[in-house]
Amino acid sequence: MTHILKMLAQRILLGLLTLFAISLIIFLAVSMLPGDAAEAILGQAATPETVAALRRQLGLDLPPHIRYLDWLGGILQGDFGTSIGNGREINEVLGTRVYNTIFLALFAACIAVPLALFCGILAALYRNTLYDRTVNVVTLSSISTPEFFVAYILLLLISVKAGWLPSLSNVRLDTSFAEHLEKTLLPALVLTLVSMAHMMRMTRAAIINLLANAYIEMAALKGMKRFRIIVHHALPNAWAPIVNVVVINLAYLIVGVIVVEVVFVYPGLGQYLV
Repeated sequence: MTHILKMLAQRILLGLLTLFAISLIIFLAVSMLPGDAAEAILGQAATPETVAALRRQLGLDLPPHIRYLDWLGGILQGDFGTSIGNGREINEVLGTRVYNTIFLALFAACIAVPLALFCGILAALYRNTLYDRTVNVVTLSSISTPEFFVAYILLLLISVKAGWLPSLSNVRLDTSFAEHLEKTLLPALVLTLVSMAHMMRMTRAAIINLLANAYIEMAALKGMKRFRIIVHHALPNAWAPIVNVVVINLAYLIVGVIVVEVVFVYPGLGQYLV
């Protein structure tokens, strides 16, 4: 347990140092760009006094290292500053969108993880059958297909043709929880199809590797049913590789959700990152 906590702390520290280095590189690169941000915002018709006032307002008259430290101090305090585009606080602008993105990713994870484990167990239970081959074909197809293509296919079949779910996921602050679930179900299904393939295949492979062990054969000789052997004996010993793949795919959901948000006009971070 101590080793795991130490490794987790090292990973977190490495991630923070990476973010710090990236932010510093981006800040230096932007600072070295030619031109003046205040003049670009106000246009060529602006007077020197107006440009100077805006430079003071934005802190552009300060040395670069002071500006970076001020920005970094604000980030550490949870203050992301003010948007130049609309003059609103960035915390206010991103707050709802961050919640919507996390909601969609968690919703998809709640569907994908149990479904992947269930399908993986069945694929190991009925290995080399029609079900196993069908699942392998479907999962390999979903892995090799881009998210936006899967999104458009489901949008056409489920929303346009069948009319079962809304085509646009335009949730608002006053949207009820049930309506929020309904409007995000189709994007969540897209993320589920794309992300569950790796988890299902790893579950199948991990269980099949354990089925040849002596204790599994002993349980079979005692008359235990194959499904019970897999659930009570094989699955607990296969958790390590399965959990690794699940964690990796949960991280992938945060990235994949951006493309899906754009397709379904979902008010998350995807609209700002694309």
